[in-house]
This record gives sequence, structure tokens and C-alpha cells, in this order.
Amino acid sequence: MNTMTLWNITGWEFAALAFAALLVGFSKTAVSGANTVSLAIFAAVLPARASTGVLLPVLIAGDLLAVATYRRHAHWPTLWRLFPAVAAGVVVGTVFLMWADDAIVRTSIGAILLLMAGVTVWRRRTADAEEEPDSLTSRAGRVKARSYGVLGGFTTMVANAGGPVMSMYLLSAGFRKLGFLGTSAFFFLIVNVSKLPFSAGLGLIDGRSLLLDLALVVFVVPGALFGKWAVHKINQRLFEQLVIAATIVGGLQLLLR
Repeated sequence: MNTMTLWNITGWEFAALAFAALLVGFSKTAVSGANTVSLAIFAAVLPARASTGVLLPVLIAGDLLAVATYRRHAHWPTLWRLFPAVAAGVVVGTVFLMWADDAIVRTSIGAILLLMAGVTVWRRRTADAEEEPDSLTSRAGRVKARSYGVLGGFTTMVANAGGPVMSMYLLSAGFRKLGFLGTSAFFFLIVNVSKLPFSAGLGLIDGRSLLLDLALVVFVVPGALFGKWAVHKINQRLFEQLVIAATIVGGLQLLLR
């Protein structure tokens, strides 16, 4: 019995999932946050809660390719500041998933993404100069890291939608393209792998979901290769605009679905 029969999906629906997997690869090596479109496609084709379990291993495959591509550009002090708050957010997200239905999850995440995009646009319009990553050692920087970390952990656990939240944090911290992509690559690889036991415990990952993942991960590779090529064609300003636009689109999709 093949994966399409197991999930009762049509050829067109599998094609949509394959495109979403390709987009995951592209987002991991080019425009972080663009995979919110993948999240929406997976949730439209598969049962909403089950879709998060199927998507997680696909995201991890993209994370591995991103780490292989940008591993030399990661800013580890930023990562160490974020991880404790993210861990707290993942725990809160796990508890939230135990009682929240799909409508509450979608509305909550969509509102958070739009709020983060609005705050980032406002900060960048009013700032006299861009912050450097090391400036986040200030008290205000630590508070911001904890706030975004909790939100990132929460959103990545409940809907695999932590990318836009962390994108807004890294943009607000003044990261350039390669530092942005290298830092986010390691961040999401570590966070997504840590989510596996939580997702399995909630019944979101099982043998059937992993079988479908095996059929989809091959599409992540061409997306990542295209992203690696495309990112060098995008200037910094356009890169930031694309990340913010992807965040807004993802938030609106979740609110309007």
C-alpha cells in the first residue's frame, strides 16, 4: 500500500505537498519565513493537527541542508541567549496543544505573526541606526531575546510557525543575510529535533506520517539548491522586505483560513 492510499490523498494533493516541501528547502537557504506557505498547504491537504507531525521531519531535512550551507556564519552568543526561553515556549506550546482546537491555534499564531511583523517594521522605521548582534547583551536586549524566544518556542511547537517570529527577532537585531541564515539554520535544527519526542508523545508522528515524509523529503533538496543560488542575487534590503512580506502572508493565511 503506498503513501497516497494510506492518507487517502489524490495525485494533485500529493503534488501540492511536494511543492510545499520544495518551498521548505528554498526558505531554509534563501528567504526564511516563506515556509509559512508550506504550513498552510500541509494543513489544507492533511488533517490540521496531523499535518504538523508530517511537516516536522521535512523541516528537519531542510534544516540539515541549511546548516551544511551556512554553518560558518552562525552567531552562537545569540543562540545561547535564546535557547532557555525557547525551551519554556515549547513546553507552554505542548500544554496548549493538549486542549486547544485548530481554530484557536490558527487565530493565536496568525495574530502573533502579524504583531511581530508590525513591531519590526515600526522599529526599523524609527531606529537611527541598525543594531549589531553584540548589542543584545544589554538589559533591553536580554528582555527582547527572552520575549521572542518564548514566542518562537510556542509558535514552532503548536504550528511549526516559529520561523517568522525568529525572523523578526534576527532582523530587529541587525543581522546581515549570511549571519541571519547561519544563525537561524542551527537554531531551527536544534529546536525542531528537540520537538520530536513531544510530537511523538502527542501522537502527531507515527509510522504512517514517516512513510509520507520519505516520499516528500526528496523535494526539499532542489528547493534548497535553488535557494542557495538565489540568495546571492538578492540584496540586503530586498531580503528583509521578502522576509517581512512572507511573515505577513503567513499570518493572514492563518487568520483567514
